[in-house]
Amino acid sequence: MEVQVFGIRKSKETRAALRFFSERRVRTHFVDLAQRAPGPRELERFSRRFGVEGILDREGRRFHDLGLQAAHLSDARWLEKLIEEPLLLKMPLVRWGDRVTVGAAEEEWKRWTREASG
Repeated sequence: MEVQVFGIRKSKETRAALRFFSERRVRTHFVDLAQRAPGPRELERFSRRFGVEGILDREGRRFHDLGLQAAHLSDARWLEKLIEEPLLLKMPLVRWGDRVTVGAAEEEWKRWTREASG
């Protein structure tokens, strides 16, 4: 089993996700959003499951710093904006195969690890 975790090291939730998988000896591929944005296909995967509003962090500091509170963009434009500004994403985004979660989702991750162990 290998999961992909998108987030930043400063994020408490991202660190908790990395710790969760590490404690269960699950291999993780960490993508630091401060260094690299997720690709369009990757974001599409999460937005299909949760919608653009489900992955957009309207409460985050970066959202307010950019003055986006009054922005009314289409979903396609929001996805473009999220690629340009990955710190607007809720964190962490976690993917195992074609399964995805947004934010702290320990119950779902526990199901994944049970399924993977057989």
